[in-house]
Amino acid sequence: MPTPASTGIPVYRYLAQRFHREEVRAVFVLTGDGNMYWDAALAEYPDVRSVHVRHEHCAVSMALAYAQKTGHLGVTSVTCGPGLTQTMTALATAAAARTPLLMLAGEPPLHAPWYNQGIDQAPLVRASGAEYIQVHSLATLPRLVTQAFYLVRAERRPVVLGVPMDLQQEMIDPGEHPVEAEDGIGEPPDAGPRLPHPEYIRRAAERVLAAHRIVVLAGRGAAAKDATDACVELAELCDAALATTLPVRGLFAGHPRSVGVAGGFSHAVTREVFDGCDLVIAVGASMTSFTTNSGHLIDPRRVLQLDESPGGLRHARVVASSHVGADAAAGVRALLGELKSRDFTGDGGWDVAGYATRVRTEPADRTAYDIADGYLDPRAVIEVFDRLVPRDWEHVNAAGHCGYFATHMHDVPAAHFLTIREFGAVGNGISYAAGVAIARPGSPVILFEGDGGVMMHVQELETLRRYGLKILICVLNDGAFGSEVHKLRAAGLVDRGATYGRNDIAGIARGFGLRGATIRRLDDIQPALEEFAAGSQSMVLDILVSDSVMSPGMNRRVSGIPPHATS
Repeated sequence: MPTPASTGIPVYRYLAQRFHREEVRAVFVLTGDGNMYWDAALAEYPDVRSVHVRHEHCAVSMALAYAQKTGHLGVTSVTCGPGLTQTMTALATAAAARTPLLMLAGEPPLHAPWYNQGIDQAPLVRASGAEYIQVHSLATLPRLVTQAFYLVRAERRPVVLGVPMDLQQEMIDPGEHPVEAEDGIGEPPDAGPRLPHPEYIRRAAERVLAAHRIVVLAGRGAAAKDATDACVELAELCDAALATTLPVRGLFAGHPRSVGVAGGFSHAVTREVFDGCDLVIAVGASMTSFTTNSGHLIDPRRVLQLDESPGGLRHARVVASSHVGADAAAGVRALLGELKSRDFTGDGGWDVAGYATRVRTEPADRTAYDIADGYLDPRAVIEVFDRLVPRDWEHVNAAGHCGYFATHMHDVPAAHFLTIREFGAVGNGISYAAGVAIARPGSPVILFEGDGGVMMHVQELETLRRYGLKILICVLNDGAFGSEVHKLRAAGLVDRGATYGRNDIAGIARGFGLRGATIRRLDDIQPALEEFAAGSQSMVLDILVSDSVMSPGMNRRVSGIPPHATS
């Protein structure tokens, strides 16, 4: 382990010490002049894993997935100028997903009159929704590093720490900066749980008493075990159905009251449940447009929101008609206590278990499509994977049109599932799966991604091979960008801007030194899964699916697009 010289150490080594002291144990990096010395110094710590990628965007995306999966902050680093500009989409995604992520970015030299890669980095970063902390003196360096770690953890958003490359070479004496000796540096204060106001719990109980058919809808705020258990107890007391938002899909995996995911990706039976209920108790859910399907699935007048920070509006839509401000577990437990004190026993008069069984056994979508010979229905593909893939594998769903189909793999526990769809950016699947693999070493990872997303950052297949990560990349290859091609066709416009043809993605994988197989029949899936399970490295399945099959949400959307007049 490195030891500082008595006369001081370079700033880059001081920064490495600070990051290590903050219990940073994994970093995702693309090196350049502005960060390579820090990266090399941090790598001297044997308990820090450094993952060096092929594109800066992917470094941030991997750190984002790592943070989401572990609950710890994600750490990434790039050089200045073009190194930083390459990360804007990933930073915006991290900001939208409220993910604790810290980036160490180089800055051009302070004392150079001109630098080829110089750019004003702060406005770009702040425009993405991240914070930018600029370090331009040794006197402010220690406190600004502390501030960076604090903001990441307390506000759960990305922060970029910009340090000029020549400043990183200057010498600093850690003994002159007492912040090094402080306990809990960079940690938010422990203020205790937020307890609900008794009057608001009484009002919430009145709503429950007046309702007949109730859905308890859990979001990220209810993901902790005590909150999840409280939601289950509330559903059982109220004869309610259990549902989740997409990010915590599987929170109630296997429970006989679980009716799946709320939102645009909902199962057809789940939509029946929401259509028939008269009260939705939203616990730890911000009630985004994704969850409510832009108001088409859940009417805010039927929503009681119980959240640490309730919101009146989300995505420019009313969230709920009544609110309780409280931590999820504390709020639900208080509501349970109030209901039990009134000897309440719910009887919704509906077969919740029957709905739950139908979600697991009936097709999520029955729409008929013409499927050309040689291509597969992606819904049938997912049904096969649903039967065969172990539930304790790590499941990752990418963004894009293909994300709907993979959502309908049932009873995968939320702890083994990851999707990050905030900001709507495609092309992150491989990076997210890599971040999960680093977070969960030894666990096989299965990723469902589209061909368009894979080809955006296909270079990271080499990163998977270099680090020996075991990821099964299932490419639903329709030869197009699915969302765009369906919208263009519905409008009666040519689709050549969204169609690329079915590249030999399995062959590309083999070119990177990985295993690859082309799936043309449903019967090809099981032997491919067995081959992956028996091996030690990543594998790519190029699954040739029809480009005519749409998700129900897309189908509903394009049905309202008037055809464009064509000659």
